[in-house]
Amino acid sequence: MTQTTEFLSHLNASQRQAVEHYCGPLLVVAGAGSGKTRALTYRIANLVLTHRVDPENILAVTFTNKAAREMKERIEKLFADREAQREHGKPLDSLSESQQTRLKSHVYKTITKNLWIGTFHALCCRILRFDIEKYQDRNGRKWTRTFSIFDESDAQSLVKDIVINQLNLDDKKFDPRSVRYALSNAKNQGWSPQDLEREQPNYRGRVISNVYSLYQDALAANNALDFDDLILMPVKLFRQNEQVRAYWHNRFRHVLVDEYQDTNRTQYDLIRLLVTNGEDTATFDNWHHRSVFVVGDADQSIYSFRAADFTILMDFQGDFGDRLPDDDTRTMVKLEENYRSTENILEAANQLIANNTERIDKILRPTRGSGEPIFLHRADDETEEAEFVVQKIRKLEQDNPELKWNDFAILYRTNAQSRNFEELLTRFNIPYKVVGGLRFYDRKEIKDVVAYLRAIANPYDTVSLLRVINTPRRGVGKATVDSLVRASQELNQPLWEILTDETSVKTLAGRSAKGVLSFARIIQKYREQLDTLPANEVIQGVLDDSGYVADLKAQGTEEADERLGNVNELYNAVLQFQEENEEDPSLIAFLANASLASDLDNLEEGDNKVSLMTLHSSKGLEFPVVFLVGLEQGLFPNHRSIDNPVALEEERRLCYVGITRAQEQLFISYARARRLYGNREYAEPSLFLSELPREDMESNVKTAFPTRLTKTIAQARQASETDSPLPNTHADDWTVGDRIIHKAFGTGQVTHIFGAGNKICLAVKFPNMGQKIIDPKLTPLQRIE
Repeated sequence: MTQTTEFLSHLNASQRQAVEHYCGPLLVVAGAGSGKTRALTYRIANLVLTHRVDPENILAVTFTNKAAREMKERIEKLFADREAQREHGKPLDSLSESQQTRLKSHVYKTITKNLWIGTFHALCCRILRFDIEKYQDRNGRKWTRTFSIFDESDAQSLVKDIVINQLNLDDKKFDPRSVRYALSNAKNQGWSPQDLEREQPNYRGRVISNVYSLYQDALAANNALDFDDLILMPVKLFRQNEQVRAYWHNRFRHVLVDEYQDTNRTQYDLIRLLVTNGEDTATFDNWHHRSVFVVGDADQSIYSFRAADFTILMDFQGDFGDRLPDDDTRTMVKLEENYRSTENILEAANQLIANNTERIDKILRPTRGSGEPIFLHRADDETEEAEFVVQKIRKLEQDNPELKWNDFAILYRTNAQSRNFEELLTRFNIPYKVVGGLRFYDRKEIKDVVAYLRAIANPYDTVSLLRVINTPRRGVGKATVDSLVRASQELNQPLWEILTDETSVKTLAGRSAKGVLSFARIIQKYREQLDTLPANEVIQGVLDDSGYVADLKAQGTEEADERLGNVNELYNAVLQFQEENEEDPSLIAFLANASLASDLDNLEEGDNKVSLMTLHSSKGLEFPVVFLVGLEQGLFPNHRSIDNPVALEEERRLCYVGITRAQEQLFISYARARRLYGNREYAEPSLFLSELPREDMESNVKTAFPTRLTKTIAQARQASETDSPLPNTHADDWTVGDRIIHKAFGTGQVTHIFGAGNKICLAVKFPNMGQKIIDPKLTPLQRIE
């Protein structure tokens, strides 16, 4: 082993094979807990140390900002450890604090500062800050490098204004939320308004296409982008401008993508354009000192509702790889050794996911002991289910001194399931947090202050100007604002240009002119100092000059005090950002970072509270003890997936993700009855329970295991495949109380029989779906014996 590669000795054989890959394409199929972050980190280090790749030529895409920070920290420590051994002959941790700081600072300046590591959105935002002014869309719309990033609430408000105020549409037929979703989906497909109308040539498609066009007009007028634009615009820029594309193609010679199964089509197009410089993947073969290294697991693809397309990962071998079978390929490596969970947990995960057909075959292999059996709890109802979970948490915490509250997680399919757990945790004074609640940056006071900062950075951001022109109150009423906006629109002139013209303001605003001009002077004052004043001094000055802090203090309420605390925390966030981003601590960079932050990025590991979250939010996390609750047909899997094989496989992947979050102990629960929409409904155990290995599980009652479910589901599948009517059905074939299974609605119970002979209909009550009247001659039904 050479001195250069001795740091790779910590890797297993598969990890090392992936890390030592140099040029060309490589797909790393990384099972849950198999050390994929380590593989990515060591690969970057190996490129720099062994192959002398300039850090500026490396682009690494992560799924979250938190993952990006973790990767940078690991790389920094890895290089600093090597420097410590080289200079002092000791590990980094054994050196004095000042020596560690000096080495880490050296590594930052020479290595990590020059690496491009971040999410798709963050990295594309950086690219656009360089080159957005070289782009013009087909309608002539243009943006400048000081663009704002509109968050989802900004985008929703814009769409609502267009639907209701500009087009006078019926908001019941064209619900602004569903229209906004349609626009986002179109952008994730890479469609322009014209493309959308071509794909959906009906009346609704034409109307939404028109909304889309007006929405883009409004974004351009505000010099703003939404989250989808951040990725779509670089793709369009690269296709439009060969020089720009060639620059970034030559800049990023080694492209790494984490969580590749969660990419959408636009993100895939971006990677393909960067890697091949626009050439077709089937003919591209210029891999000299160049690579594309993607890491993912089709079994953990759970974000189709965000337009993620796991077939992109499944197609990697055909797109970039050597197209050879798994046993012969040199462009795919499987990481199957799991370092997270005990053997019993992994066996359950393996047996469950084996029921999916759309996957790359792999088996998670344990590196730890068997561990505790998985415990399956059957509860009478959702209240008793919550009581079991909370009491078990209390007992485990009391009996195991090494366990803290933050070692426990309760995972559920929908947010609505959290209430019973929250009430009981509160009753027993157990601290908890609901992950996926209101983001810090979504709070009113934070959005107010950020709007001031966005207006300073980009005064053409009319949305931000209007949010704070009278916040706090400075005597600028709605009539004045409407007058200023109307003049702006009629003159086709940005609102900011009117606000900064004293004559125009006095004419239009009358007695409110003083407040308008005062507001404009605050924005202008800090605009003039934007390049010289540190971001923290800008925010402090704005808070003082605007009177925002003084207004909160004057209110003297508990709510105002809490808002003031949040504003102070925003100031702390600016300071922290400046300390962590020496390469660009500007206000514009901070605003981009704030816009792209997520609640998962702010999940503090040291926060000693029980975590409650949906299964979708749990992706990427791990806990010693996990409670996977609500395993009932119609709830999990969701009722919409029961008759859709593709959707059902995603639900199974979601269950697989939940199981593999557990390190030491896994508890699974379901209720025999659950109150839904005010009614208590009988619940059927989830299909997924019948797919788990019973020999590795224990339960509170012997009948908790759904032994007959596999047979009835198989019958339903067979019925759905044949989908043939039952012409010889008679009333004598059915009795009230019969339990049946329907391919779309799941299991139900016959409550009434209408008609006689072979002309009958059945009233069937389904959990979660209510009462349905069904003609058994037309709809295949299977009786559960």
